[in-house]
Amino acid sequence: MSSNLPLISVNGVLDAAISPLDRGFAYGDGIFETCRMHQGKVPLWDYHWERLEQSAKCLKIPLDKQRLIQYRDELINNVDSHAVTDAIVKITLTRGIGGRGYRLPECPEPTYCIGIFPGVGLQSPPFINGVSVRVCDLRLSCNPILAGMKHLNRLEHILARSEWLDEFAEGILLDEKGRVIEATVSNIFVVKNGQLYTSDLSMAGVAGIMRRFILEKIAPATGLVTHIIEMKLEFLAEADEIFLCNSVFGIWPINHIFFGFQALPELTDSYYRQYQITQKLQKNLLSLLEE
Repeated sequence: MSSNLPLISVNGVLDAAISPLDRGFAYGDGIFETCRMHQGKVPLWDYHWERLEQSAKCLKIPLDKQRLIQYRDELINNVDSHAVTDAIVKITLTRGIGGRGYRLPECPEPTYCIGIFPGVGLQSPPFINGVSVRVCDLRLSCNPILAGMKHLNRLEHILARSEWLDEFAEGILLDEKGRVIEATVSNIFVVKNGQLYTSDLSMAGVAGIMRRFILEKIAPATGLVTHIIEMKLEFLAEADEIFLCNSVFGIWPINHIFFGFQALPELTDSYYRQYQITQKLQKNLLSLLEE
């Protein structure tokens, strides 16, 4: 077993290469999942699998669950879980090798690429102390067919992330109609009047695994009423608490939102110092993931 990361396999073969004719490379024709691994296990695997399965069905990519889990487990078994407590498992599924052009291959043979990368525990400094974020200038396009899916076409998020260096932990993304959708690698929640709100993702954005876990498990365990709404920036400015979430880093409270962009010049930077409900959610998150 190894403690040296990353470890990457392609179709179950360590350090194998992906063909330049692979449709994932050529056209972004594929999907991926980024999972947190703790002590050799993937705590939210069932949720990751469901999204992967639904996305593959939507894109008409054949998906063999037994094969995927075999490749995943073989790679995890190569990692020394005593030396590596926390890691990140990235699963990429493409349609496989195909000819030039967009027409789907008649008998696709998907490519399964799995990587394990270094990770950190949930109780990191941003988890405890909160983060500062900015509102991005880039606007997400609307596409109800691809909305919610974690597909390989992530150019919008790459361009949004290019708008800052390391002075902010994240960037909040709006769609072309000015609705708050998500952040570049996470989803967003607002606490207002003791209730929990998150964005409607039916037209754009990624339906994150931690977002779903919060809505279905953590919020009910905390006794919180939840709402999925069309959210505008003014709603963020009026919030009691705001936090970001994803399956790798858990829940990060937001301390400061920088509204320094041209669309809404009347908004001033907002500061948040209340973590009461966010901390309850964090506590229940840690408890549920340790069960």
